[in-house]
Amino acid sequence: MSSTKAKRLAAASAPASQSAATAHRPGNTAPRLFDFFERDTTGRVAPDQVLEVLYDAGILPDDPRIADTIANLNRARPEAPPAEPLVMTVDELAVATQRNSGIIAKATRGELAVPDFPALMRDIERIYHEVITDTRGAVADYIPQLARVDADQFAISVCTVDGQRFSIGDADVSFCLQSVCKTINYCLILEEHDPDVVHRHVGREPSGQGFNELTFNKAGRPHNPMINAGAIMSCSLIQRGLDTADRFDYVADTWKRLAGGGNVGFNNSVYLSERNTADRNFALGYSMRERGAFPEGTDLVDTLEFYFQCCSIEVTAAQLAIASSSLANAGVCPLTEDRVFSAQAVRHCLSLMSSCGMYDFSGEFAFTIGLPAKSGVSGALMLVIPRLMGIAIWSPRLDAQGNSVRGIEFCRRLIDCYNVHAYDSLTGSLDSGPKSGKRDPRLKKHQNTIEGIVGLCFAASQGDLNEIRRLATCNVDLGAADYDGRTALHLAASEGHHDVVTYLLSMGVDPAPVDRWGETPLDNAKRAGHKDPAQLLSDATETLLKAQDPSAASRTPEQAHPAVRERPAGKSD
Repeated sequence: MSSTKAKRLAAASAPASQSAATAHRPGNTAPRLFDFFERDTTGRVAPDQVLEVLYDAGILPDDPRIADTIANLNRARPEAPPAEPLVMTVDELAVATQRNSGIIAKATRGELAVPDFPALMRDIERIYHEVITDTRGAVADYIPQLARVDADQFAISVCTVDGQRFSIGDADVSFCLQSVCKTINYCLILEEHDPDVVHRHVGREPSGQGFNELTFNKAGRPHNPMINAGAIMSCSLIQRGLDTADRFDYVADTWKRLAGGGNVGFNNSVYLSERNTADRNFALGYSMRERGAFPEGTDLVDTLEFYFQCCSIEVTAAQLAIASSSLANAGVCPLTEDRVFSAQAVRHCLSLMSSCGMYDFSGEFAFTIGLPAKSGVSGALMLVIPRLMGIAIWSPRLDAQGNSVRGIEFCRRLIDCYNVHAYDSLTGSLDSGPKSGKRDPRLKKHQNTIEGIVGLCFAASQGDLNEIRRLATCNVDLGAADYDGRTALHLAASEGHHDVVTYLLSMGVDPAPVDRWGETPLDNAKRAGHKDPAQLLSDATETLLKAQDPSAASRTPEQAHPAVRERPAGKSD
């Protein structure tokens, strides 16, 4: 960490009662927030530091929530480039950022959804480069226009529920939603109709069949809204009082709101291509009409046309990630704070995405990945991590089930890296550095490691062997030391917990770590009069010495470890 960032972090984390040298002088009414930033010799701040902190936290320049701050700072800059960077007094900066101070404060204090966002970006970038080499699968060819897409394109985009964003690859290239549109259309009908009314026309069970299978449930209804038959049924329920053009505008505008206000497109050639190759979808529609599944008065051809249009809406991966994060955020777009859907509608949608969103791979995906998702034959994959983030992956090569090959592989690696599976909370997952397993992206930087060490040392001091075993399964380093260099072995030896000492030694921890006072666990055990732990530690230390240096066989552990035994007055374990 640079000295500049270290000073900033120290200022940001200082207690409220602690005054920085330049804080709250007479006449200085600026908030303590700006103690975080470096000041020049005149006490002024370069406002670019504020933007740097925001960008590091994942708040990008086009975020509408910081538009006022950026506009104010741009107005403050001279027209010609100055010889020196723009600086402002703390009060001037407070005024310039007043309307956006909330998000600036959260970014500065590390209180956004993913506190260590740069670490997440590094992991996403690493996975991207690992997965891009996977060239299995083939583009969808039953729709001619999709068959012509460049199969090598690949994008990953992330947006957290606090609007932190990161994209890599072809994230600004537009692609058709295809089956991903089914999620939002389902939310729309839940907003318009009572769920019981909706599910009189479409079921909510996995079909176990391909997405376009000519099959229905026992009531003669589509199995769920995430397959073609169910999606056609959803389209029949959207804004039935409007004409087809207005209904389409209604859906497209919803996507625009979900994506933070950016324009969404429409691919007319894909629409025409889809309509011209829609025999199976027409068969599904006529079969449902024959069974009386549609609401009374439904125009089947108009409904099918509307469905093809929804599938042909175009977005980018960056936009799809924001829309996904809106679902993760219970229906509220993080960038605009616009409530697009009710929390109840989103809950129902995520439930069906979890069980039915990945075609006939849905069960395996739920078991392995454990997150709501929806894929489309354009190669899009919409992944939702509730209350944390939305992720969009786009890669046109598909597997036999119609899912993006790279998209599935990315999800596997993400789950290997982070404990975001729906049931990871049952097993725990704490970080222990480079050799760790999964990490929790919600925790502040280094918090996983710190909490693991604190928990381990406390358990050792209490003789709680079961807790130590649990921490070991969570990849906590059993030999880790606290600020004073004290390890779990030090504490267990001091308290005479023979079984804990035995377990730690059996797990291969160093038997003779030295704390800041130069003492080993053996020293602690001897001073406290715990003979059995002392003997265990003495034997283990001697065995280690012999393995490292055969000539040490004639020396005692104390002679082989000439540590300083002096301890400060009043120090006790």
